[in-house]
Amino acid sequence: MDLSGKIIDQLQEVSGNSKSGNSWRKKEFILETEGQYPKKVCVALWGDKIDQFALKVGEKVTLGIDVESREYNGRWYTEVKAYKVDRSQAGEIAPQEAPSVDTFYSSSEEDALPF
Repeated sequence: MDLSGKIIDQLQEVSGNSKSGNSWRKKEFILETEGQYPKKVCVALWGDKIDQFALKVGEKVTLGIDVESREYNGRWYTEVKAYKVDRSQAGEIAPQEAPSVDTFYSSSEEDALPF
């Protein structure tokens, strides 16, 4: 699933150790979608992806995301994790060129109509 918008804020990086002793890092960013009714979405980057993607406030991006919910003590928690960042499109549709007049009309005699 893809999500496009502008990075409007970043939260402090959080780190710790799992039950099995492995260290982990997480950094969350606030992305604001475009359109008539913009939405703000908190998106998390985990581990090496924090340095690999190096998101900056003010940057327009398209993120490949996974959405996952899990239950803990009778409450449900949802997390949006980014696994891919595309800076080339950033949710903008490139304008298409209009076809040239030569595409529709040909001036050669071979293409001339018989009437």
